[in-house]
Amino acid sequence: MIKHMVRYMMLFLALGLISGCGYNTIQQNEETVFKAWGDVESSLQRRADLIPNLVETVKGYASHEKETLEAVIEARSKATSVQLSQEDLGSAEAMERLRQMQGSLSSALSRLMVVVERYPDLKASQNFLDLQNQLEGTENRINVARQRYNQAVENFNFSIRKFPNNLTNKLMLHLDRKQYFQAEDTAKSVPKVDFTQ
Repeated sequence: MIKHMVRYMMLFLALGLISGCGYNTIQQNEETVFKAWGDVESSLQRRADLIPNLVETVKGYASHEKETLEAVIEARSKATSVQLSQEDLGSAEAMERLRQMQGSLSSALSRLMVVVERYPDLKASQNFLDLQNQLEGTENRINVARQRYNQAVENFNFSIRKFPNNLTNKLMLHLDRKQYFQAEDTAKSVPKVDFTQ
């Protein structure tokens, strides 16, 4: 009987130590990072899914803008070819590669929208307007998902650095810091407004 009581006490003591050392908190924060990254990827995929319909709609009105249309398709193809695993979230190189491919896609889409300005019938097309609205909504979702991902990364990185969690991570979990999703270099410069053209 005493032997069983000692075992139960040891078990409760071990559970108390595990819960007090941040083991569960670190695990929970890492899962939050993975979930937030999944939301980013979901939004990026939604944008990629919209692009073929957008290109086909533009092609119907401006098929001779072949170079721009092909650039968008190629940028989409490259952007969707970069997939990050959960382990890659700690790799600065992998995050940079994804950022560059997504930046190229955003740039190609911007050039496509400039082309659209030359075609009033296309701009007035209900199909195009619907796609444009969906694309704008998706861009907003991507931005929100990135912000939530970065918040999750901040919480996780802090949880593995604070005491006594840092000891738990060093002795038991061995988890690395996650990388933040950073803005493209072009987003850091202020856009120039010029009405003289």
